[in-house]
Amino acid sequence: MTTPETLSCPPLTRALESIRTACAAVSRPVSDVSLVAVSKTRPAGDILPLLKAGHQLFGENRVQEAQGKWPALREQFPDLDLHLIGPLQTNKVRDAVALFDAIDSVDRMRLAEALATEMERQDRRLPVLVQVNTGEEPQKAGVPPLEVDAFLERCRTGLGLNVQGLMCIPPVDEEPAPHFALLREIGKRHGLPVLSMGMSGDFETAIAFGATHIRLGTALFGERDPG
Repeated sequence: MTTPETLSCPPLTRALESIRTACAAVSRPVSDVSLVAVSKTRPAGDILPLLKAGHQLFGENRVQEAQGKWPALREQFPDLDLHLIGPLQTNKVRDAVALFDAIDSVDRMRLAEALATEMERQDRRLPVLVQVNTGEEPQKAGVPPLEVDAFLERCRTGLGLNVQGLMCIPPVDEEPAPHFALLREIGKRHGLPVLSMGMSGDFETAIAFGATHIRLGTALFGERDPG
């Protein structure tokens, strides 16, 4: 994963080496795991070093913020792959479908229906991930595990969404492994190839449980400004 280009961006080099080490520890090919660079709240100037080093996959949390920086960056780097990884309001669906290359946070039926309608209108059948609330936390978005089978069936068969996989964020005060195992089991049951799980504090565990996409922000960009 390390190339002459990535050597020009030390944080990216370190992150890719950490992924390589985690994959080797569980005998997985490093090509199985994609790094989503979480660029939320980061200005374009912070993102450019990764783009210039050849990294293409980025995740943003908010549509409006992404609109302010990514169209210009895409003109310079047309092959970038921009994912929405945060909550999406239905009144932002039109903008999201136009801007992003994938929606990784489908968490409720009303949103799924709005996305299906808008993707058909724009003739853009984006890949999507269904967010599962593995901890069944009332304050957190996502489909409860007991409802996810019916939700997936409706999204795939009823709405025709291009569901590629699942995403989860485990509770911060619990061991992540059981949550990653649950997401893996749901994905296997439905033949879904993508598992987006694992962040800076637990990505090694996520890789051990089959993550195909991990989301790193601080490791690449440093701590965010408190304001």
